[in-house]
Amino acid sequence: MHNNLSNELVRRVQADPNYIELETKRNSFGWSLSILMLVIYYGYVLMLAFAKPFLGTIVSGVVTLAFPIGMFVLLSAIVITGIYVNRANSEFDALTRKVVEANR
Repeated sequence: MHNNLSNELVRRVQADPNYIELETKRNSFGWSLSILMLVIYYGYVLMLAFAKPFLGTIVSGVVTLAFPIGMFVLLSAIVITGIYVNRANSEFDALTRKVVEANR
């Protein structure tokens, strides 16, 4: 009996237009940010492999260009995470509440 109720609830939630919208938006946004981060990270790795003279350019004293670019890679991960959390806490949470309220 309990399993039938669970299965029915799953079917109702998956058919809910708000759930479909939530899944579509969350997946496309998540993949977009993931691809952006991968491009930044692997771009840096490829520069390390193939653009050593460029990255070895001295910026100040003993600091080469590799350091600020590496810092950019780290900071971009933090910023991208913040962007996702901000959207999750606003738009995605609102859609989740609609799904929960409609399927109580």
